[in-house]
Amino acid sequence: MSPMQILSLLLALSIALNIAVCAGLLARGCGVSVPQAVLTGAGAAATGLGIYFAAVAAYS
Repeated sequence: MSPMQILSLLLALSIALNIAVCAGLLARGCGVSVPQAVLTGAGAAATGLGIYFAAVAAYS
């Protein structure tokens, strides 16, 4: 992998982590239990990464 691809992947992972934390905190603030909030955040992160990887696959 080239350095640009590695940096792009790290950026995608960083954004997915931020999305997960925000979604989890938002869900927790809405009154759901901690395990449900964690699953909500993980689902949001997986969706974000899926969209990113789909875009990379379509572009390549």
